[in-house]
Amino acid sequence: MPGKSKKLQFIFIIFWVLLVYILSALVWWYIALNKQNRQMTQFKMDELTVAKRNDPAKQVRIREEESRKTAQFTGEGAIFFLLIMGGAVFVYRAVRRQLKTSQEQQNFMMALTHELKTPIAVAKLNLETLQKRKLDETRQQRLLQTTLQETNRLNALCNNMLLSSQIEAGGYPFTDEETNFSELISNCVEDFVIRYPERTFPAEIQENLFILGDRLLLQMVANNLIENAVKYSPKASPVNVLVSCRSNRIVLQVKDLGPGISSEEKEKIFRKFYRVGNAATKSAKGTGLGLYLTRKIVKGYKGQIMVTDNEPTGAVFTILLHVSNEMN
Repeated sequence: MPGKSKKLQFIFIIFWVLLVYILSALVWWYIALNKQNRQMTQFKMDELTVAKRNDPAKQVRIREEESRKTAQFTGEGAIFFLLIMGGAVFVYRAVRRQLKTSQEQQNFMMALTHELKTPIAVAKLNLETLQKRKLDETRQQRLLQTTLQETNRLNALCNNMLLSSQIEAGGYPFTDEETNFSELISNCVEDFVIRYPERTFPAEIQENLFILGDRLLLQMVANNLIENAVKYSPKASPVNVLVSCRSNRIVLQVKDLGPGISSEEKEKIFRKFYRVGNAATKSAKGTGLGLYLTRKIVKGYKGQIMVTDNEPTGAVFTILLHVSNEMN
């Protein structure tokens, strides 16, 4: 990384040196042309003096020609200056954007490597323990449950990666299958209760709310929000899930008691690969794809997603989706 940073600094230094050189050449060109214009004007005026011709009209024409050329040089110089500065700003921003994307992708690969290695290592260790040792039924079930949790993490990670690629390529169709949204969210909450027995997931879910959408995508939306709340809130704190219907819209809310999200990062968290803080050093698990995919899916169904502050601490993620026509 230090070598790469020095290389980037060297590239930016060359960029600024070239820009200063080009602007200096433009200024020199402008000064030289104006000087030449004044010399030509003076030469023509001297010719009139040598010829002893006191022709005011011709002197006026010479001065007007000088003024026209000065205006021409000024206009051309201004246009070239604007084009050069516009191109420089465009190139600078494009390079900065590319470097930022490259850094985010590098952070994503680091997080992804960690996300893949950890569950694989845990599952392998549990299976080797079951294979080599004779354990009582309780310990066997505990190891099997942990292994199942880790394989579920791997499955969710693979689904997020595949879905992200398909959505980016425009190859994933957003189907409109009537789905019992209340039942779907209830099943998601029950799954998290099993996966995290030390946590509590208070749920207030209005029954029989139907929506037109892909069951897998809607399930992924709910899982991503609940998983995100679990990651960034204390282990002893609850994660509240609420589902209701307001003004012909289904409202899904997931509330946590974590550190919350600052105002300047409330929009950034939905960017691809973005994670709060330094993705290479943070302890919370994740790849920066969950919230990005969640917003993509919600927008695909013409819904809304927003994040607000929870009281006394934490964050509230709210999703608004249109109910099925049969309910209207």
